Amino acid sequence: MNPLGAVLLAHQGGWDEILFVLGPILLIGGLLVLARKRVGQTATRSTSAPIDDSRPTKSS
Repeated sequence: MNPLGAVLLAHQGGWDEILFVLGPILLIGGLLVLARKRVGQTATRSTSAPIDDSRPTKSS
C-alpha cells in the first residue's frame, strides 16, 4: 500500500469511521431520490395521456 493510502486508512480521530457510515447512507439516499424522480415522471406521463372517447366504457 502506498503511503497516502496508509495515511487515509489509519485511525485519524474518527473522521474515517464517519465516511464508512455516511457513504452507504448517502448512496441509499441518492437511490431513493432517483427512484422518486422516476416514479413522478411515470405518474405524470400516465395521467397526461390523451383520452380516447371512441372506445365504449363499462357503463355504456
